[in-house]
Amino acid sequence: MEIAVSIPAYKVSKQILPLLAKIGPEVKAIFVVDDACPEGSGKLVEKECHDPRVKVIFQEKNSGVGAATLRGFHEAEKAGFAILVKLDGDGQMDPSFIRFLTKPIREGKADYTKGNRFYSPRFLAGMPVLRLFGNAGIGFLAKLTTGYWNISDPTNGYIALHSSLLPILETERISKRYFFENDLLFRLSLLRAVVVDVPMKAHYADEKSNLSISHTLVSFPGKFFVRFLKRVVYRYFLRDFHMGTILLLAGTVLLCAGGGFGAYHWMESTRTGVVASSGTVMLAALPVLLGFQMLTFTLLFDVLMTPKDPIFPNLENS
Repeated sequence: MEIAVSIPAYKVSKQILPLLAKIGPEVKAIFVVDDACPEGSGKLVEKECHDPRVKVIFQEKNSGVGAATLRGFHEAEKAGFAILVKLDGDGQMDPSFIRFLTKPIREGKADYTKGNRFYSPRFLAGMPVLRLFGNAGIGFLAKLTTGYWNISDPTNGYIALHSSLLPILETERISKRYFFENDLLFRLSLLRAVVVDVPMKAHYADEKSNLSISHTLVSFPGKFFVRFLKRVVYRYFLRDFHMGTILLLAGTVLLCAGGGFGAYHWMESTRTGVVASSGTVMLAALPVLLGFQMLTFTLLFDVLMTPKDPIFPNLENS
């Protein structure tokens, strides 16, 4: 299982050469993808880096970190490499961690691995407080959206996957910019690929993030909601029909019916001044309670359905 690395390069001219020098011999090929970098990071690598493993690819226009990463992945997959790793060019990711990140895939325990900076409190030293709380909130939305309740730190860009997944991932539909990692997890969940977290320490120096926090707060929740609905429809209705589907349908109907019935009679009581009877209150409250309980069981069912058997061995043999 030979390893290839894809490095999206945008405004990393100060960090890219020291980063390349740190990549160990376990990596057999390095694809540096210059995403129309205004600093000319790709040209700098071509001129100053003499590592025979390095190949520089130039994007005609800036397409985003996801597009650049996937461009490197596709080149590596065509060249026959089994494990594909994304390594950011800004130096925040320690190349020595690659052997740990890829270990679950090499041992046949995972289809996809990612770093997890939340595994231990001491790993978070140096992480900005705003980013810490932002990641925690996004983490819950990602779990709900993808069904990967066993993972944390979904925005972590230090990722690895088996190359056999690439042709069936519909990469042309994956978000190409900063929602890339979350959208990739969503696509993997539709395939029921096994995702494993690998503990890693956060590292922050003088790098400047190109991600706008305000843009994240505005755009990410809507993206998560749309993908959550898609996963529910696909996993609970189109691909399969199981007890979780029945609980979801019954719980939603009861919750909406009880809530609607209660809201109507509450407005009627407000308008007429007549207090609703205890029977009316029970007719509203009981369906709401039952519906809420059924949706809670649906959530538990979803947690128990987290994929456990890697799919890449079957893909390799097909």
